[in-house]
Amino acid sequence: MGFGDLRSPAGLRVLNDFLADRSYIEGYVPSQADIAVFEAIAAPPPADLFHALRWYNHIKSYEKQKASLPGVKKALGKYGPADVEDTTGAATDSKDDDDIDLFGSDDEEESEEAKKLREERLAQYESKKSKKPAVVAKSSILLDVKPWDDETDMAKLEECVRSIQADGLVWGSSKLVPVGYGIKKLQIQCVVEDDKVGTDMLEERITAFEDYVQSMDVAAFNKI
Repeated sequence: MGFGDLRSPAGLRVLNDFLADRSYIEGYVPSQADIAVFEAIAAPPPADLFHALRWYNHIKSYEKQKASLPGVKKALGKYGPADVEDTTGAATDSKDDDDIDLFGSDDEEESEEAKKLREERLAQYESKKSKKPAVVAKSSILLDVKPWDDETDMAKLEECVRSIQADGLVWGSSKLVPVGYGIKKLQIQCVVEDDKVGTDMLEERITAFEDYVQSMDVAAFNKI
């Protein structure tokens, strides 16, 4: 997966086509996926790539809140069309790799100093690999929480929902969506660690506020 080279016109065109029927890189609300791609772009897309430019300007408006957006940043190769490989910054990465000579010189008369330096670099490389954190499986969930009627205090309903705290649960943005007859439902985003929080638990805890909540449905579920 990827967009090619996001610092090139070709990569920006792939991004533009990708966003033709999407508002965001992943899901239905701004997330760390959008921030990861946004930060990889060197400058605003040209005006003729209007889908990419619209998205770029929208994500730029979240600059002060970007750290609080849901999700976890992943490598650029985890986003975009499945049949396109990410090559953004490939030249720089290659140069960095070349700086570390893991195999040293082929010279049979390698000096003790060079041998020691090579062994130190090998040890640093192995240590760096061993310290990579374990991947935690997470999901981004969009919930629809429906009230009893148009007289339900929606601010209080949202307050109740957000009062639910659990290890591995982070609440995100929300909005009220009309459903008819003057009734609005609460649509709220959350990010969960799959091993700690499930939709059954969320439904049980949310519907426990029975004075305000009639039901809860999962509107969207995306693995992060």
